Amino acid sequence: MTETPTSPMLSRVHTSAPDTDSAIDRTIPEFPAATPIDEDNYFRLHKPPPYLSQISRDVAEFINFHHKQNRKVALVTSGGTTVPLENNTVRFIDNFSAGTRGATSAEYFLENSYAVIFLHREFSLLPYSRHYSHTTNCFLDYLAESPDGTKVEVDDKFQKKMLVVLKKYRYAKDQNLLLMVPFTTVHQYLFTLKLIAQEMSVIGYDAVFFLAAAVSDFFLPSSRIPQHKIQSKEVGGKLVVDLEPVPKFLRRLVDSWAPIAMIVSFKLETDDSILIDKARAALKRYNHQLVIGNLLQTRKKQVVFVTPEGERWVKLTPPQIKNRIDIESILVPEIISMHGDWIQSRKEIGL
Repeated sequence: MTETPTSPMLSRVHTSAPDTDSAIDRTIPEFPAATPIDEDNYFRLHKPPPYLSQISRDVAEFINFHHKQNRKVALVTSGGTTVPLENNTVRFIDNFSAGTRGATSAEYFLENSYAVIFLHREFSLLPYSRHYSHTTNCFLDYLAESPDGTKVEVDDKFQKKMLVVLKKYRYAKDQNLLLMVPFTTVHQYLFTLKLIAQEMSVIGYDAVFFLAAAVSDFFLPSSRIPQHKIQSKEVGGKLVVDLEPVPKFLRRLVDSWAPIAMIVSFKLETDDSILIDKARAALKRYNHQLVIGNLLQTRKKQVVFVTPEGERWVKLTPPQIKNRIDIESILVPEIISMHGDWIQSRKEIGL
């Protein structure tokens, strides 16, 4: 982790931390997996993003480039999706995700010789720049004036660590290892995810999907979204929103969009007594390879790997916590090892 400079600001206060004592009860059964009819209806009734053709070209070129080099490709999704309440959007529903896990994990996939398509919430954390863009300190705290006062330099005490990050970033950029693909709304995310999955079909089991994005559970159908900003006088000072459940497209990803790729999903809960059961249920419902369960309160220190064979906890040790080791530096290499086993198993059965 990058050392942060001292600052007179209240750097120990984190306003994004939720009140865990008031966490909601999540024992209610989840919506069923989406069917082919659900898929057809959703993508037929909602307009694709106008820039989708450009993304298609960029993704195809990126995948073909690495396919020729026999390099594995990870699609890492990151950050939260929004649900607009107006077409010319002023108001929208969001979630707390800043994209920390996705951005961090992308770095470790890159360090382990994977190419990465980073499907991320626009303006959320990005690989490498995350070390400096999401702290309680201003980026300028890392800088200093040159002795003659004519130049800007990195403060001496941050030179070594910033140089390490810069070299890794430059290498990924120069070797064309990282493709950034943004989204904001849940519709943009789903259209783009489907597109990328279909483009990645050319590399088959050399693809791994690391689905760390926080995807909205509900949305407002296009047919019910007002064109302009909702006026308070028009709703009598009270706004009542009737949302629909977002289809659970993970099963479509597994069965149709990327049927022989390795797929990793996440299950976030606040109640440790239901976490593993929820992860097992998701694994059975969607029939993929791995669910990584984590608790909101401890997600940066421990996770649980749930596979058809059982579950296993991955935890940082006290010294690792003290030294600010990223748990992603442990879980990503383990996923890569599992991906290797998955590829071998596909080859053995002739896929």
